[in-house]
Amino acid sequence: MPGQQLHSAPWVVPVFGPVLAQGGVVIEQGRILAVDVLPVLQQQFPQAETVHHPHAALTPALINAHIHLELAHLGELSATPLNTSFTGWIQHLLDLREQRGAIGDQVEAAAAQAAQLQYQQGTSVLADIGNTTIAQGVIPVFPGRLLAHKEYLGLAAFTLEKNLQRLATEEHTTRCCGHAPYSTHPQLLQGLKQRARRLDHVFPLHVAEIRAEGEMLAQGRGEMVDFIRSRGFWDGSFIPPGRSGSIRYLHELGVLDAQTLCVHAVHVDAEEIRILAGEGGKVCLCPGSNRFLQVGKAPVPQYLAAGLLPAIGTDSIASNPQLSMWREMALIAEDH
Repeated sequence: MPGQQLHSAPWVVPVFGPVLAQGGVVIEQGRILAVDVLPVLQQQFPQAETVHHPHAALTPALINAHIHLELAHLGELSATPLNTSFTGWIQHLLDLREQRGAIGDQVEAAAAQAAQLQYQQGTSVLADIGNTTIAQGVIPVFPGRLLAHKEYLGLAAFTLEKNLQRLATEEHTTRCCGHAPYSTHPQLLQGLKQRARRLDHVFPLHVAEIRAEGEMLAQGRGEMVDFIRSRGFWDGSFIPPGRSGSIRYLHELGVLDAQTLCVHAVHVDAEEIRILAGEGGKVCLCPGSNRFLQVGKAPVPQYLAAGLLPAIGTDSIASNPQLSMWREMALIAEDH
């Protein structure tokens, strides 16, 4: 096993403290022992092998808190500007996925390549969501940590019992989550969240990505309802709460807590932000996907003012022309 190594660079960005000029990081067997300016580290660890990175800045590895690796073979969807509605894009996604296939060697290869590219760009943790086992197949070859979440959908009452039975048979090692308030039955969301609490894992969920979700919750109509009806899954069993606001809806269902990750969270109001902060809920921003799909910008300043520090995700190549955490950070800075 290699001994201690002192990696030095003109700049070290520890995040927990100020940026260090002429700094370094000491590691041993994959563990960080110290971060400081170079002279201090050389004095503390005289036996460490020094590895210089003269044209670099050293930072902690990044965490991509939302990605869909199983859609990595559908990049043509984001290759040109969007010329349809959000639900029109979903239909294009479903059609292309049916044409190309949801599983198979090409799908697996594209997913593995997308994950490897993330690692090469400095991202060591991926939180993936998918309907298939594609991401689980990438875990053995991904050098970092890949958290694969199995996504459940089904809003209609006739899908509930079957989904709950399927959920009851899942292995305890399988992380399960819902898709979104507009696509997952409220009792299924509660069952999924109860299971996540029992197994103590993060519960990601697409939340308030589009304004039509709020219209569905408040009035039981709108673009999203029309789309679900066209797909044969609006059976009239969903009773709109009568108030818009996905965060309110999730709060009333009892699925908000410190392990709930609200992905996108674009269309939320001040009261909902207070609810999120009070419950310790988390937010994941996806500015690249939001921009491509033209769904709006998340209220980042208001989140920060409430003490909420959002995570960041790339979403999938199907809704984001470039999967780069560095670009996501640049877009947030540009947007705000």
